[in-house]
Amino acid sequence: MAYATAKQIAVSEIPVIDIAALVAGDAAGSEAAGRAMREASERIGFFYVANHGIPQALIDGVFARARDFFALPEDAKASVKVNKRHRGWIGHGGAKMYTGAKVDLKESFVFGLELPEEDPDVAAGTPLMGPNQWPEALPALRETVYPYYEAVLGLGQSVLRGLALSLGRDAGFFAQRFARPLARGSLIWYPPQPPDLGQDQFGVAPHTDYGGLTFLYQDMTGGLQVRSASGDWVMAHPIEGTFVVNIGDLMHRWTNDRFHSNPHRVVNTSGHARQSIAVFYDPGFHTVVDPRDLLDDPGQAKHPPVACGEWVVGRFDKAFRYRAPAA
Repeated sequence: MAYATAKQIAVSEIPVIDIAALVAGDAAGSEAAGRAMREASERIGFFYVANHGIPQALIDGVFARARDFFALPEDAKASVKVNKRHRGWIGHGGAKMYTGAKVDLKESFVFGLELPEEDPDVAAGTPLMGPNQWPEALPALRETVYPYYEAVLGLGQSVLRGLALSLGRDAGFFAQRFARPLARGSLIWYPPQPPDLGQDQFGVAPHTDYGGLTFLYQDMTGGLQVRSASGDWVMAHPIEGTFVVNIGDLMHRWTNDRFHSNPHRVVNTSGHARQSIAVFYDPGFHTVVDPRDLLDDPGQAKHPPVACGEWVVGRFDKAFRYRAPAA
């Protein structure tokens, strides 16, 4: 048996968009960047962002600390095993993004907005909210990873400003709705994938992301594949210094199907390990996603309103084994 394969495409198929103007707050340049992001979101649901303002040294530091974490003995990683708040280590076999495939061939370390136990939402038992779990064996992980996470949240606000402008809304339209985001970060480690595992084995099986936007920084190994408008799987090659940004299901609903939440997958055919860092940037848990917000004629809405947290929790319950009811 062989790997699931993908076609090569021109780099322009998934465009690289310079967002320096959005980061700097330049009005004219922000509108141009927003238009470019809107066009890519409507066509394929993926784009790269360059000149994003996050220092490369910080990014490189996160990759280094992630390597240190995944190299720890299993009992050290298990000391921060993922909990019901979706914080901690998920070992091999802990996730399955597509029912027709085998469990994903990866392990990950998941973190999110750092909230104390006395926070009102945490005290009320609101799902997916609470303090993170950091391994005592590697204190440098928190010191490097959390500043990166905060930087990506800032990047998310810049991208949202451009998208809001492109949709004919005020630049701050999304800001209040993402002010306390349900944003999960994930350090991901993919081992080399032997071809004899077959075409139903993936690093991550074909899926769409659940929420608003995903910000992915991948190493130079490659392996991310995106489904094109023609239905073919195509490579989303690593481009140094850029983030891959893709539209999630909630943003697809919010824009009344205008933006595409496109299926994608990971197949690591490189012969060595692959690393990536993802931040799944979703609105606040209590934010109601309503297509009428972005329509001139509310009667044209194709989807009813849905609460972000309710939507995301429902998807989590299907994808992650730790959330399955005890037998």
